[in-house]
Amino acid sequence: MATQTAVQLELAELIVDSLNLESVKPAEIDPDAPLFGGDLGLDSIDALEIALAVSKRYGFQLKSDNPDNRTIFTSLRTLSDHIEQHRAAA
Repeated sequence: MATQTAVQLELAELIVDSLNLESVKPAEIDPDAPLFGGDLGLDSIDALEIALAVSKRYGFQLKSDNPDNRTIFTSLRTLSDHIEQHRAAA
C-alpha cells in the first residue's frame, strides 16, 4: 500500500466520518485503491454524500454532471488531487 499524504489522510477521515464507515480506519485506505467497487464497497449514493461533504469542507462543489467524475472519483489520490487543484483556485 502506498503511503497517504496529510491531505489524503484528511480526506480519508472525511469519507469515513461522512459515510459512517465504522469498520474502516482512515489511515488504512490505500490512496491508489478504487473508491468504488473495491474493498470499501462504496456506491453511487456514497459518491453523492462524499461530494456534499467535500463541498461543505472545502468550499467548492463537485457537480454531478461533470464529465470527469469517473476519473475524479477513481481513488483517494485522484479525488485528493482534484480537491487540491480547486481549493487552491477558490
